[in-house]
Amino acid sequence: MKTNKLVLILIFLLSIHSFGQSQMEEKKEQIRTLKVGFITNELALTTDEATKFWPIYNAYDDKQFEIRHQKMKAFKQRMGADLDQMSEKDASSLLAQMENTEDELYQIRKKFVANLKGILPSVKIIKLKKAEDDFNRKLLQQYRNKGPRK
Repeated sequence: MKTNKLVLILIFLLSIHSFGQSQMEEKKEQIRTLKVGFITNELALTTDEATKFWPIYNAYDDKQFEIRHQKMKAFKQRMGADLDQMSEKDASSLLAQMENTEDELYQIRKKFVANLKGILPSVKIIKLKKAEDDFNRKLLQQYRNKGPRK
């Protein structure tokens, strides 16, 4: 009898966890769809440009997200400890990791821009940076206006 209850509890917990993940993935996909429309509109991409641009952009965006997510998760774990109690050696190590991550992100962006130069004119590449910033600002503003859901 206890085994049946334990199995039911495990199934319930797993279903809640997977439901939360599917909602998170759905939100991420909604944001990505809005971002695609926004950037396509702001850059006035032609069909040919869009066909070549989006696979490169999506690969770049995924890689950038992956690096930020993994590295920031590691940073948060290390910084979760009392910072006043952190040794100078640990602080130097963490600072070096943070600098390496920033450098890695810079190198990825640099390679991304180099790949775009064969596809888009320089003006559109500059407009891309502005469009990304505008989209992120707009998304943050919408979140602030709605507030966290309870």
